[in-house]
Amino acid sequence: MKVVVIGGTGLIGSKLVDLLRRRGAEALAAAPNTGVNTITGEGLAAALSGADVVVDVANAPNFADAPVMEFFQASTRNVLAAEKAAGVKHHVALSIVGARRMSESGYMRAKVAQEDLVKSSGVPYSILLSTQFFEFVERIAKDALDGDVYRVSPALMQPIVSDEVVEALADITLGAPLNAAVEVAGPEAIPIDELAREVLGAREDPREIVADAHVRYFGAELNDQSLIPGPGARLGALRFGDWLRQSISPD
Repeated sequence: MKVVVIGGTGLIGSKLVDLLRRRGAEALAAAPNTGVNTITGEGLAAALSGADVVVDVANAPNFADAPVMEFFQASTRNVLAAEKAAGVKHHVALSIVGARRMSESGYMRAKVAQEDLVKSSGVPYSILLSTQFFEFVERIAKDALDGDVYRVSPALMQPIVSDEVVEALADITLGAPLNAAVEVAGPEAIPIDELAREVLGAREDPREIVADAHVRYFGAELNDQSLIPGPGARLGALRFGDWLRQSISPD
């Protein structure tokens, strides 16, 4: 089986390429730095030649409302058109749990637009909706710094380690198209401000952390349902606190 991973050199994509190869697939990393540009179309037809499955885990370089929408629509349209020309049998896309509930967010609107293009394309598909990755929780916390205080939403988040997202993506990629969206999440829901306390505490950052329900996440105010998966989600096993102890030491 030949699998082309769009965005195959990023955090998720590079791990997915490695895992698919270990599982016996011929996996190709497609990204601008490997000569494949899904906006201009450069290298796309050649990369998809003979491909059975395409997995799209690419992310936008600019998260502002207009550029992010333009990126996901143009990239997805170009990839889907190239898939049809190449006879690709399965399109797999990675999207976000709760994106449809966060219409205030330009980024989330763009991800929903991407999902809708995939669903209406006529190419057999599977969409994996994931919660936030453990690896990005620290960035979310640090981006919340307001003067000498961190202002962080207390809404629930159910983050997952990226390796377990990759495992779910690989299982979907090597299986039959679902023609549906399924969810993957971590094993426990935790308020975001508590996650911030854990990760900033591990960094020995003494600054105050304040729970503020009006703090925006990708441009949207959150509630306790915004980022939480439904009852049928695939759940990972690794807990955030255990991952943190394994992976982060004080600066």
